Amino acid sequence: MLRCYRSHFTALFALLLLALLAAPASRAAAVAGLSAEQVAALEKRVTQRWQALAARDYATVYEFSTPVYRSVFPKNLYVLQFSYVVERELTGVEVLNYDAAAAVASVAVRVMSKPAKLTSTASQAIGAVPVTIHERWMLIDGEWWYSADV
Repeated sequence: MLRCYRSHFTALFALLLLALLAAPASRAAAVAGLSAEQVAALEKRVTQRWQALAARDYATVYEFSTPVYRSVFPKNLYVLQFSYVVERELTGVEVLNYDAAAAVASVAVRVMSKPAKLTSTASQAIGAVPVTIHERWMLIDGEWWYSADV
């Protein structure tokens, strides 16, 4: 009889574990001060920006900067700050926090990066390196903008 209960408990535990693993990874409802739609829109903007970075399309990356930043820093100078010797692959986006008073969200961006040319034995041995980058995004007139450190 005890074995019967134990096997039912094990089966129930396995089902609960599967349900948790199958749940959506988005924290949309868990970010205080933001609706699920706002979190989804932010995640989409962050993803689009990092796809442009991975493609080395720095003119497009510039377009994600805040309007104030773009009014001060010209695109032709902005694109010069990036390296063409690094390959990037976006592996995850997580909205961590939102400050409603400042309309600023903190986002963790997980990226695999590696040299474009593996020219040394060390770079070949190391390969791609996981990096987590913390970014600030501002909500201005209903649109999310990347806030650059100046």
